[in-house]
Amino acid sequence: MNKRQAVLSLIAGEGPPSIIPAAFFLHFDQAHHQGQAAIDRQLEFFRATGMDLIKIQFEQAIQPSIHGPEDWRKIRPQPEEFFEPTVRVVEGLVRAAQREALVILTLYSPFMWMVRIAKGENLANHFSEQPVAAAGGLEAMTETVLNLVRACRRVGVDGFYASSQGGEAGRLPGREIFRKYVKPADLAVWEEIRTCEFNVLHICDYEGGYADLGDFLDYPGQVINAGLQVGERTLQPREIAEMFGRPFMGGMERLGVIATGTPAEIRRAAQAVLAEAPERFILGADCTVPADTPWENLKAAIETAHEYRS
Repeated sequence: MNKRQAVLSLIAGEGPPSIIPAAFFLHFDQAHHQGQAAIDRQLEFFRATGMDLIKIQFEQAIQPSIHGPEDWRKIRPQPEEFFEPTVRVVEGLVRAAQREALVILTLYSPFMWMVRIAKGENLANHFSEQPVAAAGGLEAMTETVLNLVRACRRVGVDGFYASSQGGEAGRLPGREIFRKYVKPADLAVWEEIRTCEFNVLHICDYEGGYADLGDFLDYPGQVINAGLQVGERTLQPREIAEMFGRPFMGGMERLGVIATGTPAEIRRAAQAVLAEAPERFILGADCTVPADTPWENLKAAIETAHEYRS
């Protein structure tokens, strides 16, 4: 069983695989964002750490910029051609490694695109003051994301690491804006990607934690990736897997021992996570680990997962 088969066996529901897969992700420096340099660096990272899938970061600059709610009326979707640099990296990695491992791409949600081009603007105010304009901007961002998806699917990507924000506690007032605008945009993207072979639902807490995860229970995705701190509780991976009825990926905090510890400390921490993990599980972090995290740290955690059932 190669890495591709090991990960796919998780979602087939045929019992636990012989090894526990593992994968961690980080951003590379700007010199390795595009072209053959990006492809080569990703392959080097994949093989040096021994991880079980390839996740490509989305590293393109996002245009244009927003300076007030009225500006959303001028926003138009980015066409597929805009994503050519990313698509070429996806295509290169599909050709180089798809036989041995799944190749997926980070997919920022339409709301996350809004955040990135608004550059510090208060989007809650935009939706409150100019709901028609803001909704039109979100629609344009949704079509932008769909254009990226379609272009990558044509070159053979296996699926996506689809990230959602907007439902964090305190990010938007109450739940109304999230439920009325953000979630339908998320689900429109999921409707396009749900037939892919392997998708990860990533509930991103980079901008803050969640009071609960209830709004995401009906999101698709074969695997769930989220932080363990939910409201006042620290959940176990097994609890989140049971809550969503699918395999869980994660268990290690991105800024914790995986980033700062010694290999011995990381092995002990990984073993503690694995002892509480569900049968169908991928060891990983709650989000992208810091770019300067030693690759040896990640390799130590990944080897611990691979050896756990041997």
